[in-house]
Amino acid sequence: MNFLTVGAGLSGAVLARGLAQAGHKVTVIDSRDHVAGNCHTKRCPETGVLVHVYGPHIFHTDDAMVWDYVNGFARFMPYTNRVKTTVNGAVYSLPMNLHTINQFFGKTFSPNAARAFVETTQADISLTDPQNFEEQALRFVGRDLYEAFFKGYTEKQWGCAPTTLPAAILKRLPLRFNYDDTYFAHRFQGMPVQGYTAMVCSILDHANIDVHLGTAFTHAMAARADHVIWSGPLDSYFDHQLGRLGYRTLDFERFVAQGDWQGCAVMNYGSRDVPFTRITEHKHFAPWESHDATVCYREYARACGPDETPYYPIRLVNEKAMLGQYQILAARQKDVSFVGRLGTYRYLDMDVTIREALDLLPQLLARFGSAGRSKLAPVFYPPKAPHAALDLGHHL
Repeated sequence: MNFLTVGAGLSGAVLARGLAQAGHKVTVIDSRDHVAGNCHTKRCPETGVLVHVYGPHIFHTDDAMVWDYVNGFARFMPYTNRVKTTVNGAVYSLPMNLHTINQFFGKTFSPNAARAFVETTQADISLTDPQNFEEQALRFVGRDLYEAFFKGYTEKQWGCAPTTLPAAILKRLPLRFNYDDTYFAHRFQGMPVQGYTAMVCSILDHANIDVHLGTAFTHAMAARADHVIWSGPLDSYFDHQLGRLGYRTLDFERFVAQGDWQGCAVMNYGSRDVPFTRITEHKHFAPWESHDATVCYREYARACGPDETPYYPIRLVNEKAMLGQYQILAARQKDVSFVGRLGTYRYLDMDVTIREALDLLPQLLARFGSAGRSKLAPVFYPPKAPHAALDLGHHL
């Protein structure tokens, strides 16, 4: 069968590889001049630093199969994400932990004392049924911590008042009553040594896959394929006939300096009067490398325009209603599979994106068959040794 995969990010690449290994022919197109989508990494020619072009991506998962999968196509180095935040002229650790609490209140609490302090003097226990993000945060941590660490950052990131965001965003107490300052709690955490673009190139390195970059999708292309894997924006496939689903996008103010700019990979800025949400310093995402100079991004969030890069689906009341209508249209497309962050209009971590693609593959193979092998063969697993990254320069 002939498959057309629209989008050369993680979803498209994983599905293309599995289908190709099953004997199908797969054409992969992407409107950008590179693979890997928003995970794209590129060496800065001036400094040699490996830059996360669309903002930092840190691989973390508890899914052993997904971890084995990515390690089959790239060599990973351990990486632990630790985030700092500058608030009111002081630097604190995130997520908020015992050090943050003691530093912020000028105390030396033990874990039990800190928990009792927050529960009895800070948390607003009168909010028995929080109706929005702000009320949920006040219920959990109280006004002082909320206004210092949540309110301003949330307003900048989402462009709306926290009272308009659903309480479900903050599902559990965002405090740790110990000194653990690691951002993620997953078993497997790391970074691909050569970056995500090299990893995705390796996934796409198969004789049955033909990659075309700088190529925009047309419905005429779909008519020539037996099946389409769509990882672009859901509403875009339908030419926005019901309206545009809302996204937030990011602007990056890039600057280069000598030495070490901020001493960490990510420094958040929670104050509303600081226009950017954070500064990322990219050489710290590869601490096994050494560079004299450094590349940093100041990151600004705003509403996404029609021809701009979508990052975060908004998914408020209006968007959810429109999404439901688009999902009805999508269900009627028997020759199209909508996948990934954009194709399903959800915020997905990289491991979940890969897991969903791996879970979809057996369904596609059950429908379309597997050339020259049993349909039950695990054709979507990586090779035993990583492939060399495919040079896609001839498609640019």
